[in-house]
Amino acid sequence: MPVPQTTARKCLHYSITFLWLAMGAFLAAVSIRVFLVPNDLIDGGVVGVALILARLYGDSYFSYAIVLLNIPFLYWAYRYIRKSFVAYMSIALLLFATFWIVLVDAPQFLGDPLEIIVFGGAILGIGVGLIIRHGGCLDGTEILAILINRRTGFTVGQIVLFINIFIFIAYGWIFQDWHIALRSLMTYIVAFKMIDLVIVGLDELKSALIICSKPKEMGHAIMNELGLGLTIMHGRGGFSGDTREILFVIVERLDLSELKEIVLRVDPTAFMAIEDLHEVVYGKQGVMPFKKRARTKFIK
Repeated sequence: MPVPQTTARKCLHYSITFLWLAMGAFLAAVSIRVFLVPNDLIDGGVVGVALILARLYGDSYFSYAIVLLNIPFLYWAYRYIRKSFVAYMSIALLLFATFWIVLVDAPQFLGDPLEIIVFGGAILGIGVGLIIRHGGCLDGTEILAILINRRTGFTVGQIVLFINIFIFIAYGWIFQDWHIALRSLMTYIVAFKMIDLVIVGLDELKSALIICSKPKEMGHAIMNELGLGLTIMHGRGGFSGDTREILFVIVERLDLSELKEIVLRVDPTAFMAIEDLHEVVYGKQGVMPFKKRARTKFIK
């Protein structure tokens, strides 16, 4: 009996997700095994606490510590977030712990502190970013931050940063070496920025809402001169009560100045609201609205 297409698609999706989680866990393990631990550096969050315990009691305890310390956070995620997140996080944790054991004899990188901070933090950020991008995580403090965020006015990033600063301070105090604490903090900052880069991507996208008196001419100029797709929405002025068509455009950062020039040329009285976009998702049969096509000169 042939396998239903939907079932085959799901199996392919889960297989690809597993491979990305494995790649992320491997890179994170390489960073910590090869770069951080040989130079007495730690990561933030639960991983950082596990590394402190490993330095106090031996490397063999790290795999057990990283799994056990995350169990309460897995329980909270199961109750308050979603079950799929728990599954992906559990897989990532087990893979990370396994790679940590497998890489026990991996060559250590001992060199300039700046090289260690940059390359170690970058590899760690890429690994963790891949895991987060595909639905999991290695650090239970992010779950705690989400739950605190729901009850307070602090953002998830602010909460995680506060927790990690406390962990780095504790690390420096326990071993009476503030240099390793500061270097660990710098490594975390590099990793944090790389995580953003992996999740968001290299493309800097902007969204623009355009309100003008000539929506048809404006849309025609944007589509023909920039090769951009757009969406027309109907709105009404709150003060005047007049109905107007609002243009929604997604544009790359490099084309933003040209978009502004076109808008003000077609309608000098136009209004634009521009925002940053972290990610754009479109269906398999869809066409990216910001993808450049062959440009033709717009003639009035």
